[in-house]
Amino acid sequence: MNMKKPAVVLLSGGLDSTTTLAMAHEAGFEANCLSFRYGQRHSHELDCAARVAKAQGAARHVIADIDLRTFGGSALTSDIEVPKGRDPDDHTGGIPVTYVPARNTVFLSYALAWAEVLDSTDIFIGVNALDYSGYPDCRPDFIAAFETMANLATRAGVEGTRRLKIHTPLISLTKAQIIAEGVRLGVDYGLTTSCYDPLADGTSCGACDACQLRARGFATMGMRDPGR
Repeated sequence: MNMKKPAVVLLSGGLDSTTTLAMAHEAGFEANCLSFRYGQRHSHELDCAARVAKAQGAARHVIADIDLRTFGGSALTSDIEVPKGRDPDDHTGGIPVTYVPARNTVFLSYALAWAEVLDSTDIFIGVNALDYSGYPDCRPDFIAAFETMANLATRAGVEGTRRLKIHTPLISLTKAQIIAEGVRLGVDYGLTTSCYDPLADGTSCGACDACQLRARGFATMGMRDPGR
């Protein structure tokens, strides 16, 4: 009989969420992975998420279909060009066009709904406030506010039987520190992708913000990126 506490883990197939999944397992949780087909530019990340969930022995892996392309407003959900070749040190100079409006709010809301069904009090998300490229929904203040809202919006929260926790184990780590944690936990980063605009075969462009932050992380660690 499985005595592990169930948790919902948001899994994009990228480096951060893959590390977060490994950390949820290390913490003793039964991982129920949630990914999204949300109208993003490519489906390669979902293939990666499926491989990661299988490799790490997730209890379940669900892909939810929503269409944020209906609204657009981002280079990931419209025909806006993905910025390439920016200096990584300039990535915090404002909110970039790769920010998808309210994406983490939407994703966490779905995770909250599934957590209620699973009778779970724990959600894991791989947001990061250091190498976060200017995204407002990766900040600690946002996570704290969502957690407060979640405990006002659920049956368990209203009845006072239990309190939901949003786990953000990467929130204060650099990309290199995240990679170090993954290496310690045996994460296979060759299964992951971080690119905003990969080629049709899934090959990373190597020049977008996400690719550059990933490359700098591995370079800082003195490691070759197994995903390249």
